[in-house]
Amino acid sequence: MNEIRTRVLVSPDHGISGTAPPQVPPGEHAATISVPATAVGREPTEPFDMNDLPGHDLGPWPLGLSLRREGQYDDSGR
Repeated sequence: MNEIRTRVLVSPDHGISGTAPPQVPPGEHAATISVPATAVGREPTEPFDMNDLPGHDLGPWPLGLSLRREGQYDDSGR
């Protein structure tokens, strides 16, 4: 069996058209179609809104809270 490479066009109704190279004889043939990998997913139906995300109110920050590096690590830097 010989491997013949050619390009085909697939229409929106999934019809295939193209031109076979001269070495392909007329008649019915088995074909393999390679489809490149694409991102899996679908287009969103409506725009994303940050306000739709869940929120949690944990109250005010504690008085005297320090988020400085020196307050997070000891003298060895760990």
